[in-house]
Amino acid sequence: MSLTIRNARPWGSAPTDVVVRDGRIAELRPYDGTSPAAGDVDGRGRLLVPSFSDVHVHLDSTRIGLPFRPHTGAPGVWAMMLNDRANWRTAEVPITERVRNTFGAMIARGTTRVRSYAQIDVDCRLERFEAVLAAKEYFADSAQVEIIAFPQAGLLREDGTPGLLEEALGSGATVMGGIDPCLLDRDPVRHLDIVFGLAEKYQVAVDIHLHEPGELAVFSTDLILERTRALGMQGKVTLSHAYQLGSVNETTTRRLIQEFAELDVAMASVAPPSVPGQLPLTELTAAGVRFGLGEDGQRDYWSPYGNCDMLDRTWQLAFTNGFRKDELIEHCLAVATVGGASVLDPASARLTSVGDRPGVAVGDPAELLLVAGETPTSAVMDRSTDRTVIHAGRVVADGLELV
Repeated sequence: MSLTIRNARPWGSAPTDVVVRDGRIAELRPYDGTSPAAGDVDGRGRLLVPSFSDVHVHLDSTRIGLPFRPHTGAPGVWAMMLNDRANWRTAEVPITERVRNTFGAMIARGTTRVRSYAQIDVDCRLERFEAVLAAKEYFADSAQVEIIAFPQAGLLREDGTPGLLEEALGSGATVMGGIDPCLLDRDPVRHLDIVFGLAEKYQVAVDIHLHEPGELAVFSTDLILERTRALGMQGKVTLSHAYQLGSVNETTTRRLIQEFAELDVAMASVAPPSVPGQLPLTELTAAGVRFGLGEDGQRDYWSPYGNCDMLDRTWQLAFTNGFRKDELIEHCLAVATVGGASVLDPASARLTSVGDRPGVAVGDPAELLLVAGETPTSAVMDRSTDRTVIHAGRVVADGLELV
């Protein structure tokens, strides 16, 4: 299968004709002014960048497209989880439909690579996981998806949770999740023994939510790094959130960045506002640490934020980091696209400097987004709806509508 994209500007460069064959970029040649033939895509001088990779999203708790509901959650992970548990079944439409509609909206806006959490506990059992799995299968030709078997309520607080997670890993989940080993379960050794034990048994990656503060977060992280090293799981572990790992002191910050690089531990962020003490993005990049972006919740029972648009979240990443220079804002776009892709696939291109702009060269996967904008920075600032989304060398959405 072949496709030619005419008059596109890769990362804002000169107008180019891009030939795609068998799901990969096969040729890049100067735009020759020829009108698009049947089957070609008219780039119309738009920017061509890699499509988005949302590597931290909770598809199973979405309320996208439903009537607005005032936020009722109390502070803290356990209290927020109980609020979600009390409400998710009574939404206006069934969960399978909610997940499918939200995922479709994400694809339409330019996301073709996704890592989604699926809450598994003694209340919902595998119902929410099965809704995410159904959406993955429904959109199998439009996006690629990894599903995390996620113990949102912890692993140890309710009897039977580890067995349900193992059932999900045997039914299509490809990542083992964990959450706040000290703060939520209050037994980090047992918690991490279960997480890494199941990951090793099923030969899957690990993704651990870490909301813990300062010194406690560093303590949990050191236990995670210890297991990563002992089990030879380099390239298979991601820390999500981990907001305060940079809050202890400069020596600890440097040490953690160095160990993340040595063990190829990735990080996923949702660009949180007003959270001091995060590890510095530019230093993580310079060390070669894989770093991706995600939307987290989608207007759900945890938060009214999230709108399925990773271009908006890219703006948020730049804004919350205080970036103004074009190079740094474009770096945020690279993080949201290729950076996230490297979290999903450690063998793919990764960012090693704020000036890297991979993803649109010959040989790269044809996971692409055409979007209106004078420059990549202006595209992040203006967030045009004039977008064409390409997955595996095929147009899957245009003008925010699925094809």
